[in-house]
Amino acid sequence: MPTPIDDAAVNEAVARRRTANWPPLDYSAIGNGRVLALVSPTSAIEWLCLPRFDSPSVFARILDAKNGGTFRFLRGDREVIGKQSYVQNTNVVTTRFEAGDTAWEVVDFAPRIPEGLTVRVPIEVVRVVRPLAGEPRLRVDFDPRPDYARATPILQETTLGIEVLGGAAPLQLASSVPVPYILGHREFALTRPAYFVLTHGRREDPPNTASVLHDLDRTIAGWRAWAKTCALPTFAPAAVLRSALCLKLHAYHDTGAIIAAATTSIPEAMGTPRTWDYRYCWLRDGAFVVEALRRLGHLTEGEMLIRYLRDVVESGPLQPMYGIGGEREIEEELLPHLAGFGGNGHVRIGNAAVHQRQHDLMGEVLLCLDTFLTDPRIVIDDAHTYFPIIERMVEEAIDAAPNADTGIWEYRTMLRPYTFSRAMCWVAMHRGSVLARGFGHLDKAERWEAIAAKERSVIFDRAFDPKLGFFTQSLGSQYPDAANLLLPSLGIIDARDPRFVATVEAAERLLVVNGLMLRYRNDDDFGATTSAFTICSFWWAEALALMGRLDDAVMVFQRLLSFANPAGLFSEDVDPATGALLGNFPQAYTHVGLIHAAMTIGELLEARDGRVRVWT
Repeated sequence: MPTPIDDAAVNEAVARRRTANWPPLDYSAIGNGRVLALVSPTSAIEWLCLPRFDSPSVFARILDAKNGGTFRFLRGDREVIGKQSYVQNTNVVTTRFEAGDTAWEVVDFAPRIPEGLTVRVPIEVVRVVRPLAGEPRLRVDFDPRPDYARATPILQETTLGIEVLGGAAPLQLASSVPVPYILGHREFALTRPAYFVLTHGRREDPPNTASVLHDLDRTIAGWRAWAKTCALPTFAPAAVLRSALCLKLHAYHDTGAIIAAATTSIPEAMGTPRTWDYRYCWLRDGAFVVEALRRLGHLTEGEMLIRYLRDVVESGPLQPMYGIGGEREIEEELLPHLAGFGGNGHVRIGNAAVHQRQHDLMGEVLLCLDTFLTDPRIVIDDAHTYFPIIERMVEEAIDAAPNADTGIWEYRTMLRPYTFSRAMCWVAMHRGSVLARGFGHLDKAERWEAIAAKERSVIFDRAFDPKLGFFTQSLGSQYPDAANLLLPSLGIIDARDPRFVATVEAAERLLVVNGLMLRYRNDDDFGATTSAFTICSFWWAEALALMGRLDDAVMVFQRLLSFANPAGLFSEDVDPATGALLGNFPQAYTHVGLIHAAMTIGELLEARDGRVRVWT
């Protein structure tokens, strides 16, 4: 039997989460498909890159508290911590403050205005500050630091407000607060709503209070209309909806690319160089996001990603990740002038994973194509033109399967025949065979399925160790790996197969620390890993549900929800010792895991309890 989870240890970790010696990741995220910003409960915008998710930062206080740049509202010379929450069923954030006999709120959003069958999404952030009680006296701290704080900003007054020069393109701040008050950091009495509109480039039409409030109302209505179309599970529906709204923020409006996270260089573990830039489109992450949104009834994001995938796949050799505009060259470099998150240093932009060999990619492309080409709700007039891509992905998977790669965890030097990579090569062969049969290429379908059957036998013979009692990290190795919890979801094994059941029990015994699952235990390129990769714990919950241990699945899932930040968002990692969040934020992959686990648990609970969704 698996080792019982130590409830007391988990509760203690959650209780101590604010005692960690680094800043809390308690931000809310706002965005519209072109803009993605992080707002602190102090009102500070601490992360914003313009004009794209992967552009140089304008505000980067999250990576350097002194020099990174911020945009906040102060009472006197001090920050006030407010109570932050999303306007229900939206990505609009309100932060409410109280001080003495005064109270005020800051409403932050990126305009997303419905216009017929599309939306208008300008590259701008809007802030509305409203008095709630008394006459609060505030100061504006508008401190942009363009180009990752490498450029020297010039703030100059214009007829439309403040123009910020020094970056790749000018920024413009328009406000109902007089410009001298902003530039001079002068205190003003908040007696009526004040607005601040930060725009990339120069806008021709100056905003006013009425237009700003109209955009706010339309943005709220637009997000709520999108939320209404989510097919939520009966289990944890609120958490799933927040995750869906979060995922939508990661989809780039112009191309359909889906980024892994909003930030760069929030470390997996403090005091280490485990810092990466996640503001790019990984094929793996994108495929998982598309499937999560498909299960919720959202297909448009998948259609757009498929078009993006087609463009990048046809542009040259397959690689793990691309820029959100389809860029292939994304060189990694360090920015030593920034102090790093909590003073951790090791701030990186770009990502060397672009050059890695990851053999799961073909399977992920095929999974996306399979979803796209076989869903009866999607009309594709040129479906036959996708078959050359299918053929290429399958043949590349056949060639790659016997060879070592860097794996799902992107080891930088440790090439191995990783089990997950081999399983995904099998997925490419198997799904490719099904698609080929549907297109009438019966000879290819039969050949690919025969090769897939042999590949499956190799995986079962060499990846499952009967002495150890689990599927190992790589063929013939001795280490457990949480990625193998996905094997039933890929269709290569039944979740009730004794070999998979034993693998889950081994993961519980060997990888779980204080109720949270590590990716692996073996040393990697940087030594021992200590943080729990949060999606692995959601994989664990889903695997338990598929195995039939539904009550345990519910227990694990509910524990995981307690590690969300106050806005309901997750980062990449949780520190098992303190329960505090680490890693890039918000992490799309983690919210994908939450959605899949909740959907699976909900469906199986309904089946177990004999419930149907008709008036019950």
